[in-house]
Amino acid sequence: MSAPPQLRRSRWLRPVMPGSRVTRLELFFDLIFVFAFLNVAGLVSVEVTTQAVLSGVVVLALLWFCWTTFATLGNLVRADYGLLPLLGFGVMAAAFVLAIAIPQAFLNQPDDLTGPVVFAVAYLVLRGLTLVTFLYALSAADRNRRQLVVISVPAVVAVLVGLAATASNWAPAEAVVDVRLALWVAALLVEYSVGLFLPYARWAVASAGHWAERHSLIVIIALGEAVISLGLGPGRFDRLALTAPVITGSVLGIALLATLWWLHFDTLLPSVEQAMHGTRGPERIALARDVFSYLHFVTIVAIVGTALGLKLVLEVVAVGEAGPLPWPAVSVLYGSVALYLLMGVAVAARTFRRLRSTALAAAVVVSLLAVPAAALTPLVALAVLVAVCGVLVVIQRYSAADARARIKASLHAEERVVEEATSEWRRQHL
Repeated sequence: MSAPPQLRRSRWLRPVMPGSRVTRLELFFDLIFVFAFLNVAGLVSVEVTTQAVLSGVVVLALLWFCWTTFATLGNLVRADYGLLPLLGFGVMAAAFVLAIAIPQAFLNQPDDLTGPVVFAVAYLVLRGLTLVTFLYALSAADRNRRQLVVISVPAVVAVLVGLAATASNWAPAEAVVDVRLALWVAALLVEYSVGLFLPYARWAVASAGHWAERHSLIVIIALGEAVISLGLGPGRFDRLALTAPVITGSVLGIALLATLWWLHFDTLLPSVEQAMHGTRGPERIALARDVFSYLHFVTIVAIVGTALGLKLVLEVVAVGEAGPLPWPAVSVLYGSVALYLLMGVAVAARTFRRLRSTALAAAVVVSLLAVPAAALTPLVALAVLVAVCGVLVVIQRYSAADARARIKASLHAEERVVEEATSEWRRQHL
């Protein structure tokens, strides 16, 4: 168990303890991302092209880095104490503006404010608010200058590159979007490079439980976004038609999301959290970085892609036209689910140095089935995908029954100890 950060005496900051969990304010902040993720799916669903998909991934990466930076701050000092709630509300406002600017992040729209500028300024404010509070918390904790440089210099460089992406007079009109995308990708590379230096800057994860829980909640929020996206239905209609095919497609969509939830939360995430608790020193921050900051981002991309794929499937079903599922919808849906399965394999491989062969085989099967699925009707193509994921759930449930029982027993024992300690404290003090 890591020691809590040692802060100078301050009425405005309270350090996170090793047993701390996610605060209600952090969960409230995370709800902004339901709307942001929904806007990303809407941005790509207008026209599924390579450029649109890349734009969506870039925007998701920007949102994710802002979120993970705030999550890191919440693992250093309590987000619901002192000045932190005010910061949280400011970050929420900036994140909301960033979210509503997503459809115009790379291309101006007539009669509106300049979208790329609004997007870049919102990102600047969001990163600035978080960075200033980070620097204050670290200086109050008497951290060394290397840590201050590691988190501040890349942020400043990335923001400058992002602001440069708003200019259009130095690029041909037909290449403006591509140039802006390239500049934002460069800014992302600068931002994400921070994680490479954290283990060497004497960083620490104060609460492994808080870190794992915060990332599990954002995955749940992403899955919730997929449910919302499915319920809102295709963008070309005011409402979902109440027909048997639409209801069938909706049920199959919920079944697919349920299998994705099970594959992530049944044993994988709890076992990774337990591994985090048992890891010390620089290895813990490297594990937290690789599994949660990096691999979980790709998991979020896969979930948002699945939401987009389900939206495209339901659009074809709602139209009622006979014929196979269009290739863009097939590639997005099947590719996103395959990516999700591969991320489960990668998380287990990074944490336990063990290959989850059944999940890897399922990812390969899903990828191979994408081609024949393009010749199937939308509901059949979706049902095949649900069947593959459902079979994987059953195989994992029974092929590793002993390991699953040990993980569940350990979780229940920990919960019982915590509940007994909490009950005892309340009996004595309340």
